[in-house]
Amino acid sequence: MKIFGLVGYPLSHSFSPFIFQKIFEREKITGCVYQLFELKELNGIGDFLIQHSEIAGLNITIPYKQQIIDFLDEKDEIAEQTGAVNTVKIFRQGKIIYLKGYNTDVTGFEQSLRDFVPPDISHALILGNGGAARAVQYVFKKMNINYLIISRKKTENSLRYTDLNKDIFDKYHLIINCTPLGMFPNTDSFPEIPYHFLNKRHFLFDMVYNPEETLFLLKGKKMGCQTMNGMKMLEKQAFESFRIWFGI
Repeated sequence: MKIFGLVGYPLSHSFSPFIFQKIFEREKITGCVYQLFELKELNGIGDFLIQHSEIAGLNITIPYKQQIIDFLDEKDEIAEQTGAVNTVKIFRQGKIIYLKGYNTDVTGFEQSLRDFVPPDISHALILGNGGAARAVQYVFKKMNINYLIISRKKTENSLRYTDLNKDIFDKYHLIINCTPLGMFPNTDSFPEIPYHFLNKRHFLFDMVYNPEETLFLLKGKKMGCQTMNGMKMLEKQAFESFRIWFGI
């Protein structure tokens, strides 16, 4: 039996086991299961993999997409450039364990975004500056989309939420939520942006997929925005992870 799974904390929101079960069935893969591994810290990941010798591949989610890099033996080019990893392929030879990291969020986000926004979108706001935001930045550079990073603290490369104004929203029509705000079970939270500046020209993409419609998306929809949640991205990045693990 081969085991694949998701490492993060917390994981009560995750649909990944269901998504991968569908992939295994569709691709006629037997003898494999996908499990959730809630780890409060990554320091013991080496011992964890030794104790669970059936684990052949992992997905990595909040809050470990950047931290996991310290435990890898190798990264592919996209993971190197983004500085974030959400997929790990595990090679075993006797007692030797070799870990290679990938970022399939890039593929999942790019494919979902191209299906969602018109090709003339040229300016975007990225809410959050964690591991998920790294994939978004990579895709925007590839697509020649200018972007601003919005975070709780102002830095050389980002603005604070309180810096947002009408002039910015008149120019930046695509807004990506890369924070966990609104994710189950904390469904009453949302990014603190001035929603009254939004209109039908804006496109709101939320990487959160549970619940299906977050307050971020609901507030945007009330202002006439086009909206998309993170489910398509989850499905697309999951299949890319599957391809990596099985060498397809």
